[in-house]
Amino acid sequence: MLMRFRPLWQRLRESLWFVPGLLVLGAFGLAYALIAFDTRTSFDGAKRFPLLFGAGAEGSRGMLTAIAGSMLTVAALVFSLTLSTISQVSSQYSPRVLRNFMRDRGNQVVMGYFVGVFAYCLIVLGTIRSADEQKFVPSTAVLVGLVLALGGVAALIYFIHHIAESLQTGTILHRISRETTRALDVLFPEELGEPAEPLTAPAPAAGPGQPVCAARTGYVQQIDAEALLRWAAEHRVFVRLEQPVGAFVGEQDRLARLQPDEHSASPLSASDLAGLRACVVIELHRSIEQDVAFGLQQLVDIALKALSPGINDTTTAIMAVDHLGRLMQRLAGRTFPARLRADNRQQPRVLVPAPDFDAYLRLAFDLVRINAKGNHALLRRLLRALARTAEAANTAERRRAVARQAELLRELAEQNLSTDYEKQSVRALLAELSPSWEPTPTA
Repeated sequence: MLMRFRPLWQRLRESLWFVPGLLVLGAFGLAYALIAFDTRTSFDGAKRFPLLFGAGAEGSRGMLTAIAGSMLTVAALVFSLTLSTISQVSSQYSPRVLRNFMRDRGNQVVMGYFVGVFAYCLIVLGTIRSADEQKFVPSTAVLVGLVLALGGVAALIYFIHHIAESLQTGTILHRISRETTRALDVLFPEELGEPAEPLTAPAPAAGPGQPVCAARTGYVQQIDAEALLRWAAEHRVFVRLEQPVGAFVGEQDRLARLQPDEHSASPLSASDLAGLRACVVIELHRSIEQDVAFGLQQLVDIALKALSPGINDTTTAIMAVDHLGRLMQRLAGRTFPARLRADNRQQPRVLVPAPDFDAYLRLAFDLVRINAKGNHALLRRLLRALARTAEAANTAERRRAVARQAELLRELAEQNLSTDYEKQSVRALLAELSPSWEPTPTA
């Protein structure tokens, strides 16, 4: 059930209106609460603290009008700077990192703060009455408006610092790496608990079955494996998903194939198939939550952009490779969940496609290696990232996969480096790091 609301919650988090809208509503509530306080209590701030609460009707109106005008101007400036930053990041790094900036909570709160103060001042302004209009000045609300205006100065300074900080290459790479790490820790936990009981029956052989096509076009964002397992057990079918998380599907593309049990009725109705489609979330964009490959792809895109002839920024590419190496090092020691899922009777029910370690390794390093021709510094950094990955690998098969990547790097260096000095530098580092991906001897 929660899976159905996750795409909506994700769209709200990535919007530039949701948090500002909440803060505007909060400003409405604060304004009415303070006006009610001034109306219904005997607290007379103008007499007790004349320097703080002593502004008359005209003075309060002038001050709140100035605050409201300045807050709206600054809010427009903040939105303009945010859009300018998004455009710059898209052109300099990768369009796929835009959503990280749109969901930046600091930017959203600052935007909402200025718009909220503007709305607050408008509401308080509407309640001020002069002497010929049954004089009423909500002194507490006016004072709070002044305090909020002073807070706006601090918010503007913070926003400028935050934008400057968020444009730095290290910050962008760290955010992507941190979000990918969170998804990796959820999908590939260090402790998986007790091993599952062996299945009483193997998975059915791939063969003809009832196809299920996607209901919309987009990317597979999430798969609710538990709900899918319950659905398959209830309808007594084996579900063979054919699209992994991150895959692009069209409305006529096959999403899954159903193979009914021997004694189950077939085929399933349209309403039954709608329940299966609800277990697979398809949206316009990819998301990192269940798609570690998308996080790796963003880092790869930044490295490729940095290596393009128009930018030629080797340092940024090296920093991206460092983060790729750290993520692959973390992934190399994790146990991958089983692709085959069974019900309570240990009857196979769902087969979920998912990349293996070698697929993640190729995604992280293949394109960067291909575009690193003639760049001896980047080749050396790729070798060090592979060495860290191999040291953390928990199987000989994963070490062999790393060794294949190292051999491809060696071949590329021999073919494309222009001087003997550069080739010898790569050879020496390769010889130094080669024990890292050699299989661990068995006792």
